[in-house]
Amino acid sequence: LRQDQGEKENPMRELRIRKLCLNICVGESGDRLTRAAKVLEQLTGQTPVFSKARYTVRSFGIRRNEKIAVHCTVRGAKAEEILEKGLKVREYELRKNNFSDTGNFGFGIQEHIDLGIKYDPSIGIYGLDFYVVLGRPGFSIADKKRRTGCIGAKHRISKEEAMRWFQQKCFPGRPKPEFRSIAWAHDPLVVRLWWDSSHMETDFRGEGRGWLGLGV
Repeated sequence: LRQDQGEKENPMRELRIRKLCLNICVGESGDRLTRAAKVLEQLTGQTPVFSKARYTVRSFGIRRNEKIAVHCTVRGAKAEEILEKGLKVREYELRKNNFSDTGNFGFGIQEHIDLGIKYDPSIGIYGLDFYVVLGRPGFSIADKKRRTGCIGAKHRISKEEAMRWFQQKCFPGRPKPEFRSIAWAHDPLVVRLWWDSSHMETDFRGEGRGWLGLGV
């Protein structure tokens, strides 16, 4: 028991956002890609980077080494602020498939104006991809150019730990959820996790149960 409490209080085990990658893939070069870069610049205040196609796809009219997308990497408090806006658009609901086995997760939104950016007719509306990379103190040893180290198996982040971090991050101060899987009423393919709580809104059966912001 003391060992478990020590692991919870160990600051080296604390999860944090290493970086947030924002991506807009237009599929072609030209004015549309330039306008997409302006969207990322307005959102982050940084200069975005253009991505090139790795292969030639004639059916899509894409040539190798052609600029088809634009992305930007954000860190620190600004990354948390932008991520909070994106999760608010998604109503803090993600699926299990949004999380990778290495402890990272990603999602997308359809309209960038939902993030609080004023609509500009000359730019239009673009969708946006969010990629969140989580880490722990000491992960930078794998990025060193000299004497590169390896992250131990016990120090790596699992899929379950990332989902637990997401629940605690997006639902602070709320009771710990009871993990149960039930079928969504309108779509049998979607399964959502929920917990009993008298303080949450009623579900589709009129019972006092609230949806947890995490699905399959």
